[in-house]
Amino acid sequence: MLGLPAAVRNGPARVNGRSTLPVGLRETPSPCAPGGLGLTYNLMVVGDVDAEHADRVFHALADATRRDIVAVVLRGEQSVSDLARRYPMSFAAVQKHVGVLERAGLVTKQRRGREQRVRGNADTLREAHRLLDQLEVVWRQRLDRIDAILADPPEAEPNEGASS
Repeated sequence: MLGLPAAVRNGPARVNGRSTLPVGLRETPSPCAPGGLGLTYNLMVVGDVDAEHADRVFHALADATRRDIVAVVLRGEQSVSDLARRYPMSFAAVQKHVGVLERAGLVTKQRRGREQRVRGNADTLREAHRLLDQLEVVWRQRLDRIDAILADPPEAEPNEGASS
């Protein structure tokens, strides 16, 4: 343990008996960590967003065509046929993209006669933005903690073999 910075040796700081851990981190029993406590990051804590839903949203937004479709339908409702004319791909391919977006909650489809109308869902985008903001806070706090650990010089180890 000697040679470790104080922040690592002593574990998380406490104020009024409460841990000052960043959002999304919690202390958990760990036989390997100093004091028997380790830190565990729990994605479900951040933003109270279902991890599977977040995965669907970010998977849907990972594709440039789908991002463009979201941008188009947020400006105004479009039919799938109108969307298909915008892209150099088949109608079926655009339909698949719209299906991915719909499962992620980024768009809604509504049948009107023979047409399927697509409308953007700004609430899901706001939710994704909020999650990214919260993750940014967690990672900035982690980097601040690393900076603090690196700034705290390690204690010199006593020379066990030296005689006085």
